Amino acid sequence: MTTQADKQLNCVRMFCPMPVIKTKVELEKLQVGQILEIIADDPAAELDLPSLAKSIGQEVVAVEKTDKDIHVFIKKIK
Repeated sequence: MTTQADKQLNCVRMFCPMPVIKTKVELEKLQVGQILEIIADDPAAELDLPSLAKSIGQEVVAVEKTDKDIHVFIKKIK
């Protein structure tokens, strides 16, 4: 089942640290309670984005993998 996101961030063909930097910027724009979906194809994103969320006090709702992409859903909780 796919998690519903309020905003989507396409980081396909971007490599570390760009998905992390762009994710942090986009999370700052969200309202508390909203969910950001980040789509990436850099294998490092699967670990880096949840680590970012934890370090800035946000919640990882889901991490979903497809054949080509990783979808990370982060909920802004503060």
